[in-house]
Amino acid sequence: MKPQKIRLNRAEKTLQLLFADGEFNLPAEYLRVYSPSAEVRGHGNSPALLVDGKIHVGIDRVEAAGRYGLKIDFDDGHDTGIYTWEYLRELAEKYTINWEAYLERLRAAGKGRDPDESVVKFIG
Repeated sequence: MKPQKIRLNRAEKTLQLLFADGEFNLPAEYLRVYSPSAEVRGHGNSPALLVDGKIHVGIDRVEAAGRYGLKIDFDDGHDTGIYTWEYLRELAEKYTINWEAYLERLRAAGKGRDPDESVVKFIG
């Protein structure tokens, strides 16, 4: 189901989607790390890429991809992958679960959201 309204808020780095039954504000960082691109999701049988260091990412442009979704251009240069209406709705509905899973994957990999910070592990 296509949203009734789509609004890019560059200052807040969010994409607002208004559906008949609810409104969702999706952060640019969330959309970037859950990109539907082959680069992020993996090619063929290869595993999905853990995208880190994107806390400051914004959205430069949003445009229609036919009648079935959106193409989102991020300010870090990433601009591949089509966000179908179904995938955007799924991302919106599962935001909390997906975000917590992403943060756990970052912790497990010793990575972070901020590209200017490094995780230090103490041995001993």
